[in-house]
Amino acid sequence: MNKLKSYAASKRGRDTLLCFGIVIIAYIIVQAAIAGGGISSQIKGLLVPICAYVVMAISLNLTVGILGELSLGHAGFMSVGAFAGIVTTTCLADAIPLAPLRLAVAMVVAGLFAAIAGVIVGVPVLRLKGDYLAIVTLAFGEIIKNLVNVMYLGLDDAGLHFSLVNQNFQLGDGGKMIINGPIGVSGVTKISTFTSGVVLILVTLFFVLNFVNSRTGRAVMAVRDNKIAADSIGISTSHYKLLAFVVSAAFAGMAGTLYAMNFSTVTAAKFDFNTSILVLVFVVLGGLGNIWGSIVAAALLTLLPELLRGLSNYRMLIYAILLIVMMLFNNSSFKVRLLEKRAMRQMEKAEKAGGKKEGA
Repeated sequence: MNKLKSYAASKRGRDTLLCFGIVIIAYIIVQAAIAGGGISSQIKGLLVPICAYVVMAISLNLTVGILGELSLGHAGFMSVGAFAGIVTTTCLADAIPLAPLRLAVAMVVAGLFAAIAGVIVGVPVLRLKGDYLAIVTLAFGEIIKNLVNVMYLGLDDAGLHFSLVNQNFQLGDGGKMIINGPIGVSGVTKISTFTSGVVLILVTLFFVLNFVNSRTGRAVMAVRDNKIAADSIGISTSHYKLLAFVVSAAFAGMAGTLYAMNFSTVTAAKFDFNTSILVLVFVVLGGLGNIWGSIVAAALLTLLPELLRGLSNYRMLIYAILLIVMMLFNNSSFKVRLLEKRAMRQMEKAEKAGGKKEGA
């Protein structure tokens, strides 16, 4: 039993290193292609959104795949992080002139605000089940969008000025509006880069994979598999459900900042219900609980519409067929049998290795 545990631990370590290695290799290849002029300007423009969507997919997989709760309001946390990050970078423009450092600070602040929103939403919502949970999280995303649409926030020498009613409040000398109601934010200084996006992916992978493989992660999965059994052995189901939900929300907020700081104009409409569904599609097609699958699905499905642009008449048809094929493969008995055979081979190798050590 101890040998099997050590083998499982070493396998998790190898899988984690493999994920990091593939992300880093992909980054090097893309950078080399950019330097050699092998990537079009349209694809370059998608690099930062791809990184943001990858982080969103990983974080949502923590809620849907690992925790087993259906959330349809993940774009709401992304929206909280996006506008919190924009306000932070605007306020710190003079204090922190170095753009990468300012972006990092903004991501941390955005993650904190999104985590707070996750606590506010999670405490009552996680007591619900099934369709009710999905409906309430969907409502949360729409509430956030409508709140931003009536929010007016300006900055001058006296500090921040905030209103949900009056859009005509006076700002002092050198003052400017940051969030201007339904118009959103305009004139954003674009400081997000592909490099910062890859760094955020690596940080997200580090925290999420360690969380999943930790004692806390196993408790979360125990709650997912059988709540009654988890309660019976003293696992606080509400505590672990809320913890996973808040961690997921925090990384969604960071992804929101990365995404928003890549555009000169940002409105609440960018983070609507369709965005939540899009990220959920990434998670489902990549495989529930499969972090690596979420990364591949988010990158591939964001790139596909652009790569198929030349087939204008058949682009969406091919895209739909590929979605169906991926869904069939992820839910097919063929894949289950393939994974079972792979697991059996790995167990046989572990047993043989153990036998050789005992013989020596």
